Formats: sequence, structure tokens, C-alpha cells
Amino acid sequence: MENYYYPIISISIFVLLLLFLCWLFWPQKGLWAKLKRLNTDSQRVLLEDALKYLYDCEYKGSECKPENLSDNLGISKEKLHKLLKRLQSLDLISSANGSYSLTETGRSYALRVIRMHRVWERYLADETGLPHTEWHTQADYLEHTLTGEDVEKLAARIGNPAFDPHGDPIPSATGELPVHKGQPLSELKEGDVARIIHIEDEPVEIYQQLAAEGLYPGLQIYVLKSEKDRITFAADGEERVLIPRFAEAVTVEIVVGENVASVKQERLSSLKVGEKAEVVGISLNFQGQQRRRLMDLGLVPGQRISAIIQSASGDPVGYRVMGTTIGIRRSQADQIFIRNKEKDDYGSKK
Repeated sequence: MENYYYPIISISIFVLLLLFLCWLFWPQKGLWAKLKRLNTDSQRVLLEDALKYLYDCEYKGSECKPENLSDNLGISKEKLHKLLKRLQSLDLISSANGSYSLTETGRSYALRVIRMHRVWERYLADETGLPHTEWHTQADYLEHTLTGEDVEKLAARIGNPAFDPHGDPIPSATGELPVHKGQPLSELKEGDVARIIHIEDEPVEIYQQLAAEGLYPGLQIYVLKSEKDRITFAADGEERVLIPRFAEAVTVEIVVGENVASVKQERLSSLKVGEKAEVVGISLNFQGQQRRRLMDLGLVPGQRISAIIQSASGDPVGYRVMGTTIGIRRSQADQIFIRNKEKDDYGSKK
């Protein structure tokens, strides 16, 4: 009887072994194929992140050394050496005097990835309730998941935006970007008045700290003291202090004229019926569909807005912007910054 079971056991073992080998090596769907794709995807992500960093150096006119790239990518010198050799073999970068730069092919590739990243950030800011401290991290992952056709559909869905929520320009579909402008906050001198035009979103830890300080694109600042180990400035009526490493992550442009940075930033809720003002921006704390709705209605930096009517309870207030009257509740108006109050046709000067 025992001899009878030997062939059955042998066949069963053979079948199980065959099934295991199929599961391991089956083309496209086997474990080996999946692991190989995972490794390939990881290498592609690393390659694309390297191209983004190199383009950022080029855009800002700074030299890119291997140690800077290694620190940014968080990889060892050995892995970096292999990555750089691969990038050169693909004709994506070139080297000279120990520094690396993008080829035309590499620059085009980098701009496609940057466009995907910034479109995703704009989408996450305007269409979701995701906290602003998580936009960059999520976009960093999602940028590697879209095809060119997919990103154009996403961009069209949100109105083909020109800037991401941090103030960075979004490359056009043909890879065009405006010339870089501004300078790091760390380079300002005592007495300088400037306006923030960009806040660097990586490293994430630095961005989170800058956001916690209440800094945002459009905020005007006045430098009180510039020292080697810190820069002290007034913004939105408060004194702030940043160490150089953090100040370098804030890009500003000099404002010629009166110092108003030490004055508390006015909110739309302070605008009385009969007054008009210029929109400066919307607080980073106000996100999602409501923010997108306000921007679609014309509440963007530089737009003129008038308070024309108040409800019986005082909330909401009717505002005139771009030829349309819209009702905005106080809780929303508190998140909208304005400047240059003046008399409107609906009332007398304050």
C-alpha cells in the first residue's frame, strides 16, 4: 500500500515545485518580474530626482557639486558615482571641472518632471483638504506616476495654472519657464524692504518651520538687523528671526518705497462698505475647494476688490471683484490679505 502512494507524493511535489517556479519566474506577473520592475522604478525615481536638482541649480545660477547632489538625494558616494555614470551614458548630463550640468535632453526631461510635480502641488492645494506641509511630499511621489498625457489632462482640469502654491512657476507644456528673479532673504541688509515671492519646499523640515512662522508668498518684510548668524525682520506687525540656513530658503524681491512691513497685515474682513483695496493673497491655512472657488472668482494677488453691501446680521458681506458681486463670510475674509485701502464709488474715504 505504501508503494502505491510514492508516485502520488512524487507527482504532488513536482506539481507544487512547478507552481512555485511559475509564481517566481512567470513573465510580467511573477515575483522576479515584479521585483525587477520595482528596482527599475526606484532607479528611475532616483534618476528623475537627480535631474530636478541639477535643473534647480542651473535655474538659480548655482554650481552643482557631487557632494551637494549626494546630500539632496540622501545616497552614498558609491551609489552617486553609479548614478552619475548612468546619467552620462544616457546623454542626460555632462561634467567639467568636477561640476555637472544638464544636456539639452536632460534639461527637457527635468522640465517634464518639474511640471508634473508643480501641477500636482497646485492640484493638492486647490482641490483637496491635504495640509500644506504635505503637498511637497505627496507630489514627490505622484510626479513619477503620470504620463505626459495624464499631466496635461490634470493641468487642464485645474485651469492650466502658471504657479504652484509655493510661488514657483510651472513649466509650460513646451518646457518654457520665466527667468529666475529675486534673491535669498539671507542676502538682505538692514533697512531693506522686500516681498516674499517664493518659499522653498524642501527639505520638508525647513519648509514646515517657515510655514509655522506664518511666512507665505506675497508677504512684505522689513529687515531690522542682518547678522552673520541670524537675520531679524518685521512681517505682518511681528518681529521674526531666522538663521541663515532657513533664510536661504525664502526668495524675495526688493520693494522700493514706504516701509509697511512692520504694520499688521490687513484682512479683507477689515474692509468697510464704501472702501476698496488690492488683494495680496490668501493664507496658507485656507485650502481646498473654498480656496479654489475664491481664486476662480478673482481673489488673486493684485486684483482690486470693493465692499459694497452688508447683510442684516453683518455676515456675509457682499464684495465686488472683476465686475461680479460675491458674498464672503467673515471666517473666509479673515484669511484674505489686502493692502492700499481707498475710497470706492460706493462710499466716502475712510
